[in-house]
Amino acid sequence: MATEKILVVGSSGQIGTELVAELRTIFGASNVIASDLREPFSHGSDGPFEVLDILDHNRFTEVVKKHGVTQVYLLAALLSASAEKDHHFAWKLNMESLYTVLDAAIDFKFSKVFWPSSIAVFGPTTPRDLTPQYTVMEPNTIYGITKQVGERLCEYYYNKFKVDVRSIRYPGLIGWKSAPGGGTTDYAVHIYHAALKEKYYNCFLSANTKLPMLYMPDALRATISLMDAPAEKVKIRGSYNVAGISFSPKEIAENIQQYVPDFKMAYADSDPRQAIADSWPRSINDSEARADWGWHHKYDLDAMTKDMLENLQEAVTK
Repeated sequence: MATEKILVVGSSGQIGTELVAELRTIFGASNVIASDLREPFSHGSDGPFEVLDILDHNRFTEVVKKHGVTQVYLLAALLSASAEKDHHFAWKLNMESLYTVLDAAIDFKFSKVFWPSSIAVFGPTTPRDLTPQYTVMEPNTIYGITKQVGERLCEYYYNKFKVDVRSIRYPGLIGWKSAPGGGTTDYAVHIYHAALKEKYYNCFLSANTKLPMLYMPDALRATISLMDAPAEKVKIRGSYNVAGISFSPKEIAENIQQYVPDFKMAYADSDPRQAIADSWPRSINDSEARADWGWHHKYDLDAMTKDMLENLQEAVTK
C-alpha cells in the first residue's frame, strides 16, 4: 500500500499545532505537510511546511501536486466569536475552503478528508442537555450556520461523489501547547494560564454557564480514531457528536483552587460571547460515535486540571 501524504490546512491553530505532531509520529515527519498563512515558529524544523492561503485555489492545487497529497485535514476557519465580527469573511473562508478541498478530493482521488464541525451547529431551540446526534438544528451564529451547511455539503459529496469525508462536532477544546483561536469556549484555556501567573481571572461567561469541553489529548485521539476507522464503520457523513466533559466557569475555578488555593475568579457583567454560549448545548450525547467506531473519552475535569497545571507550570518556570 502506498504511503499516505497528508496535508494539514490551518496547521498553526489550536488543534493543528498538536495534530501535526501526532500525525508525524504516526506517519513520519516527511509524510505530513503543515500549511498556514505564514510560517510558524514550530512545524518547519521537523517536517515540510508550505505557506498557503486556502482561498487561493491555484496555490492549493500547486501544493497538492508538489507533495502528491492523498489526505487533507481542513482546519482553517474563522471561529465563533471572531466570525461574528466579520460575518462576510467568515462565510467566505469557512465555505469556499470546504468546496475547494471537496472538489480536489474528486480531482486528485484523495483517500480521505477530515473537516471539523462544531457544537455551534445547534441553536437556542435545540435540547440543551444530552443533545442527541439527530435533533433540531437552528444555529443563530454565522459560524454555526457555516458548520451546519458544511455538514450537509460533506454528506452530499459522500453520497454523490463517494468522497470519504469524515467529521466531528468538536465541543470546546482545551490544551496547553497552543493558544485558542477566538472561540466562545476560550476562557477554559485562559483560566489555567491566569491561575498560575496572576492568580486571578475575569471570566467573560457567567458563573453557571455549563458547556461541553474536550481535553486536547482526547480530541486528537477522537480525530485519529475516526480517520483510522474502516469506511463501513463510519455511518454518519455529516458529522459525529463527540463528548468529553461538561462544566461551568464556577466548577472549573473551584477545581483549580484545589491546586492553586489563592486563585480568585470574577465574572464579566456583559459580553457578546454570553449570548452565543447560551444558545449552545450544556452536554452532548455521543452514543453513535461510541457504537460506530468505539469512541470514549479518558479525561475528566480533575485529571485535565492536574495535567494542564503541571505542564503549564513547567513552561512558566523554564
